[in-house]
Amino acid sequence: MEQRSLAEVRALVKRHEKPARTGRKLGEEIFFRSLMNIASVLIVGVMGVILVSIFYKGISTFSWSMLTEDMGSGFYLNRGGGIKNAIVGSLYLSLSATLLALVVGLACALCMNVYMVKFPKLLNTARFLLDLIWGVPSIIYGAFGFSLMVFFGVKTSLLAGIITVALFILPIMIRAIDEVMKTVPTGLSESVLSMGSTRSELSYKVYVRQCFPGIVTAVLLAFGRAVGDAASVLYVTGENSKTPTSLLDNATTLPVAIYNQINSPYAATQDKAYASAFVLTLIILLISLLSRYISKRYQKYRIY
Repeated sequence: MEQRSLAEVRALVKRHEKPARTGRKLGEEIFFRSLMNIASVLIVGVMGVILVSIFYKGISTFSWSMLTEDMGSGFYLNRGGGIKNAIVGSLYLSLSATLLALVVGLACALCMNVYMVKFPKLLNTARFLLDLIWGVPSIIYGAFGFSLMVFFGVKTSLLAGIITVALFILPIMIRAIDEVMKTVPTGLSESVLSMGSTRSELSYKVYVRQCFPGIVTAVLLAFGRAVGDAASVLYVTGENSKTPTSLLDNATTLPVAIYNQINSPYAATQDKAYASAFVLTLIILLISLLSRYISKRYQKYRIY
């Protein structure tokens, strides 16, 4: 074994040491770290102020009757009533639209990651187009749906809102599931196929199982976007002061109800908008917590 002198060892160690940070580099690091900290504090602070304002004003005007009574014809004119029909309408619309988008979105994501991997240019183009569609404002979907309804002579209804919102959240769900499926190791897919399994078996027995926590998170993310959106349903669901009992009935959603309450000429009705926002915020917070819980709960079923 070659023997090295102490001087040679010191020279070798010194050669591989990281260069000491100069005053300029240290100053840049402190500056950008401070900038990131300030940005983080501002974002958290603004969100905190909004949430505290909604909770404080919402609780002061909230009552149990708001959850158990329909709006009635004079709700926006300060004649009493609740928001039960808006809550039920939001849940009907969001759950149905999310389920419809999941059926299509999961199939598309599986097709992209199992079958289209042989055509990388086509796959990248599809992802690029989905990213573009994701950025389209929701009001465009509502205007497009309303134009189709006028063209075909269809009336506003809960069903029209479900289809419109499903189209709105579809690219979100596809890309979210796609990003999760991209984490599946290539070696795992090749091993499954080399054992004689078909691509259909690879899709549902490997990809769905491996990515199940991420799929659940994507579904709940899309549901959160659906339940909190007002612009895409403003023109297609109509207004209904009662709880809808059919897909062909008009329906009022919570975001639309909040918008109409804010625009009411009565101060008491405007104050009730904070109670409605309080309920909507609670729903979205519960969705976020449920997403985290389910994601951790089913993490153990992943194939490593």
